[in-house]
Amino acid sequence: MLTEWLFLLIFPLILGLWAQMRVSSTYAKWSQVGTRSGMTGRDVASAVMRSAGIDDVEIVEIPGKLTDHYDSRNKRLALSSANYHGTSIAALGVSAHESGHAIQDKIHYPALHFRMGLVPISNFACTYAPMIIFGGYILHMLGLIYLGIVGYCILTVFQLVTLPVEFNASSRALERLQGLGILDAQEMVGARDTLKAAAWTYVAAFIASLGTLLYYLSLISGNRRR
Repeated sequence: MLTEWLFLLIFPLILGLWAQMRVSSTYAKWSQVGTRSGMTGRDVASAVMRSAGIDDVEIVEIPGKLTDHYDSRNKRLALSSANYHGTSIAALGVSAHESGHAIQDKIHYPALHFRMGLVPISNFACTYAPMIIFGGYILHMLGLIYLGIVGYCILTVFQLVTLPVEFNASSRALERLQGLGILDAQEMVGARDTLKAAAWTYVAAFIASLGTLLYYLSLISGNRRR
């Protein structure tokens, strides 16, 4: 029991904390390094999408740190203030990454649209699955526990599908940054470092979701053997 707790819950938690620390420190490092082009994150997002023939996506500024995201439903690319106005390697890398999602949307990248379809049900599962499982144990209702586990299955699939979506967006971003001459070879090192650090947060999220799912499955399996 202790081994399962450590391996399935504690290890993913530590990995998640490490990933968050790494992305924060890496972003902080490269956000202090400017680029020769002097382009802002907004400029880069516009240039990357324009090079892909995208002219129907609005680029907006939003508050917060690393709150950048692409909203496919409303055709809106949202950049945090630091990246929207920033001219650093980190700002340009993140902005290009979000533009990579817009390109995925344009070409109907299968994994992106599959993930989009999972968003409503995964949000529901994220909110209620823990309560459902807890209620199942309190009320001794195995059906509720199984329902909660189904929720964690959905969350795990969502996190798994997120991996190729994010990796592909980063690959597209780096390709465009280099191909358009926005960053030179030396600056590309920082962009790759920034996006690689960000990727670890998605890996950690998947491992945490999978660990939680396996932990609950092991509990049920243990109860059945008693």
